[in-house]
Amino acid sequence: MNKILDIINNKKIYNNPPVWIMRQAGRYLPEYREIRRDVGGFLDLCYNPKLASEITLQPIKRFDFDAAIIFSDILVIPHALGVKVDFVKNEGPVLEKITNIKDLKKLKIDNVINKLSPIFENVNITRSKLSDEKALIGFSGSPFTLACYMIEGGSSKNFELTRKIAIENEDFFIKLIEILSEAIIIYLNKKIEAGADIIKLFDSWASILPEEQFMKFVVKPTKKIIERIKEKNPNTPIISFPRGCGSLYENFVKDVNCDVLAIDQNISSEFVVNILQNKYSKIIQGNLDNYILAYGSKNDIEKSTRKILEKFNNKPFIFNLGHGIIKDTPIENVEFLLKIIRQN
Repeated sequence: MNKILDIINNKKIYNNPPVWIMRQAGRYLPEYREIRRDVGGFLDLCYNPKLASEITLQPIKRFDFDAAIIFSDILVIPHALGVKVDFVKNEGPVLEKITNIKDLKKLKIDNVINKLSPIFENVNITRSKLSDEKALIGFSGSPFTLACYMIEGGSSKNFELTRKIAIENEDFFIKLIEILSEAIIIYLNKKIEAGADIIKLFDSWASILPEEQFMKFVVKPTKKIIERIKEKNPNTPIISFPRGCGSLYENFVKDVNCDVLAIDQNISSEFVVNILQNKYSKIIQGNLDNYILAYGSKNDIEKSTRKILEKFNNKPFIFNLGHGIIKDTPIENVEFLLKIIRQN
């Protein structure tokens, strides 16, 4: 039985809920680092279906998680649209900047399927090797978060240029969001066609927006993407993660019909239970602090994990972190976490 799909489709409650963790296939695993050493650029690895599939399956083999999430990166969408993207050691992603209407002419939606075909092949290979008991998750960055990286030319502490342009040149910003939304719809539908059981949308920088812009640049495009995907794939569950948006999670679930809401570690557990679970009957995924898992003692990890289970697992619930696993996380901490959950 696939526990995650059972929870989503049948509103099942398990004493020991299913668990997977964001970025579970990646830098904290020695077997990943071994593969990474022998490959050139990071995107080369994302576009190598056999190696990317092997990496996707590594945490399943090691930890027996209840879901695999396809090894890739959210920035493959801008790259497929025609934006130059590079990953610089000790610096992170560097992108060609898209900051005005003229720059939008560089973006070619027609390129998405051909450019990202290796990722669809990865999905197909992985699904063929994965037990039916395990869910396979395909993902994308959400339009606002992708726009942040494209406008800034990389990551940023405050995304000041993005905020400035979204206010001063809203027409351009909305057009960029619309292009990204269309590309994401194509991309995720193809992932489902290739074998993904579940889709997840990451809006990692949703927290930087005030309410009015949050509704316009996060809620509205996410609602559109989900509606369009559901038109073609009505039975495919969708997880949304508008990270760090606090009380605006309520605004989000009012308008966005996601099947599961992923939450970060900085939200009040009372708000989650009373508003998200009880008032809106939303299936929750989350939300152990990734820093506790990486640097906390066994007692810290157990205390935090049991609190989450006690609070959220009275309703349909999927255990995860509040953000991606940190590269310094000891393997034994992950093993200890799983022991607590599975003995619950």
